[in-house]
Amino acid sequence: MEFEFRGEVWFWRGPAPWHFVTVPDDECDAIRELAPAVTYGWGMIPVAARIGSSEWTTSLWPKDGGYIVPVKSWVRAAEGLEVGDEARVRLVVGGASPVE
Repeated sequence: MEFEFRGEVWFWRGPAPWHFVTVPDDECDAIRELAPAVTYGWGMIPVAARIGSSEWTTSLWPKDGGYIVPVKSWVRAAEGLEVGDEARVRLVVGGASPVE
């Protein structure tokens, strides 16, 4: 299943700092229905992701009853994204094929 949405890039400063975009509630509801068929444990959901022309595979992280998309540093650099910027994100749940 494929999803497209816009979200703000935010930074988590924890012991392993990372940047994320939060998946909107409606998309989280649909992903939760697919989760049992695609998760590989700990609630992680494999996806193929795209922001702009940058494509990568990753996993959605469960957070506060929803999901967040980790955004790698090379993606942020290639797309000129900073904390607080809005990004258009495309996801293919299952992550086996590139986002087209």
